[in-house]
Amino acid sequence: MAISAQIASVLLTNLNQSTRPFFVFGDSLFDAGNNQYLNGSGMGASSTKLPYGETYFKHPTGRVSDGRIVPDFIAQFAKLPMPPPYLQPGANHFTDGANFASAGAGVLPGTFPGAISLPSQLSYFKAMEKSLSQRLGHKEAKKLLGRAVYLFSIGGNDYFSFSSKNPKALQSYKRQYVALVIRNLTSVLKEIYNLGGRKIAFQNVGPLGCVPATKARNPALGSKCSEEPLTLARLHNRALSSAFKMLDTNLPGFKYSIFDYYNALGDRINNPSKYGFKDGKAACCGSGAYRGSNCGGGKNGTAYELCSNPSEYVWFDGAHTTESANHQLAELIWNGPQNFTGPYTVKQLFEHA
Repeated sequence: MAISAQIASVLLTNLNQSTRPFFVFGDSLFDAGNNQYLNGSGMGASSTKLPYGETYFKHPTGRVSDGRIVPDFIAQFAKLPMPPPYLQPGANHFTDGANFASAGAGVLPGTFPGAISLPSQLSYFKAMEKSLSQRLGHKEAKKLLGRAVYLFSIGGNDYFSFSSKNPKALQSYKRQYVALVIRNLTSVLKEIYNLGGRKIAFQNVGPLGCVPATKARNPALGSKCSEEPLTLARLHNRALSSAFKMLDTNLPGFKYSIFDYYNALGDRINNPSKYGFKDGKAACCGSGAYRGSNCGGGKNGTAYELCSNPSEYVWFDGAHTTESANHQLAELIWNGPQNFTGPYTVKQLFEHA
């Protein structure tokens, strides 16, 4: 007991009113390496091999990129350490934050079995909250969670899964599915609010039909995007915006930021040179016309090609952006103009009392 009291005392001494932890939830776009600690799931196995991680870390970390991902840059801008994967073994007090994201994760539990779905990420968050309460006391833990900023990127996998299983779904069925995803999402956000969370930042769903993997699977598309996944993404993003306005109205003290990932990434795909890229459509790593699949050798160690300079590409593999693109996207989330990030920027959420 004496050691626990000592640890709690040190933690409380180090905590002050300006400590603002950073918690990350989501899918492979934000996974800092949780999936490598999942026993035998095979989820994200390639991201534990080179060339993943080659640019910044010089070794694979489980991030699905050549280097840093968006939450790493946000932490850097906020002068915080990169939020560690929650499942990473070893001592972690979580007072600076944690990353719960998982490659393959969906809002709905059955989207990709084996990944840590959003409800499971919430369960991990609750376990962490219990641990903080035991160490700091309930009151201090609630204060800490109230000061924290929460960043999400999730939903894309739910729509990839839906469009692959229902290629000819009626518009009414698509709307019902989107409503189901948004209901489940809202329910998780309310639970985080009830545990003290007040500052929520969300990246909306990107242009799913334009990812290199989608084009590689449908050679007939050529350089065009697949319309079905794009339609679902647009329906989701409109519903997400409405859901956040409703939460803002009903939850006292709730503050939010939505980043328009769909249009920010879409413009880089279509006008790469405007942003300093040479290629917005093909992936740096993989095989096939648009590359993307088998980067890192895939599950079977199959051959892949690798570009000489990832910073010239928007995409690193079939569905994940390069460190260079991630840096630009993170800057927009952090302090971008209102047409991309609002009503608050993430910088404002970190600065707000």
